[in-house]
Amino acid sequence: MIDQRLVNKRSIRSRLLSTLLRWRLKPKLTSADFDPQRFRRWLERSSAKRKTCLGVSIRAVEEGPVRGEWHQPSAAPADQCLLYLHGGGYVFGSPRTYRSFTTHLAKFSNCELFSLDYRLAPEAPFPAAVEDALAAYAWLLQRFPARRILLAGDSAGGGLALALIHALKAADQPLPGGAMLLSPYTDLLATGESLHSNGKSCAMFDANSIRRAAETYLAGQDGASPLASPLYGDFSGFPPVLIQVSDNEVLRDDSLRLAERMDRAGVAVRLDIWRGQAHVWPTFHPLLPEAAASLRDLAAFANTCWQGEPLKRGEQSSPCA
Repeated sequence: MIDQRLVNKRSIRSRLLSTLLRWRLKPKLTSADFDPQRFRRWLERSSAKRKTCLGVSIRAVEEGPVRGEWHQPSAAPADQCLLYLHGGGYVFGSPRTYRSFTTHLAKFSNCELFSLDYRLAPEAPFPAAVEDALAAYAWLLQRFPARRILLAGDSAGGGLALALIHALKAADQPLPGGAMLLSPYTDLLATGESLHSNGKSCAMFDANSIRRAAETYLAGQDGASPLASPLYGDFSGFPPVLIQVSDNEVLRDDSLRLAERMDRAGVAVRLDIWRGQAHVWPTFHPLLPEAAASLRDLAAFANTCWQGEPLKRGEQSSPCA
């Protein structure tokens, strides 16, 4: 049985943020003439204003096909790490735009975090992102045992984390110790009912923008491949997974269906459903109190993964009202 939890609390800041995103960001992301390159430039400028976490150093990496950044808390243990895969529909986002969040995630989890700068579409369509994730994981295995590597990702990065595990499993490679997914984008065929029912309530996207991202990334390739749409893969043997999603976002059903399929495959999966939050709200730390609460949950899950299995199937489950 899925360990399913509903978080009802919602702050005034959360309500204000959703209103602001719906007014300023959603029109950009859903515009018919959306330009990924132009949006990337805007996002880089906007993100540069956000502060990173004190006590966490940032070191750029470029070793062969592996590009990204190490985010290293001063007292972090040397034998465990997070591999972070950023979101952005496979068409925008970078370690730089995520620094404010990922440095805090590293500090909360007290571990080194490698934020991967994977290639983006349309310049590098599927499966470029999966290839880059595989290269980064193999590179990390030179230093860390697989069980001491945890994956984390939001939106497209959450889907990419699952695609990476599918690829590792198919190649009979050692799997990571767990995965933490924030509103993961798991179905590039865009069949979730919430794409339509939450089109207005979602503060950032609508169905058309989700489909457009899929078309750009796939570039005519098969969207049903588990490496593109991990929802359609075989989850048997997967490590423990934590999923956080909001009930009013268009990608809600990508998470709900994912949890159901994982549960049927015998995976230890925890699903946290939050009321009324913006898509990947934890990335708005320290602005939102809900983001800090999510970070604490992510850190607790990570630490229990490193200590052993964090969740026994059927324990602590509760209905979602």
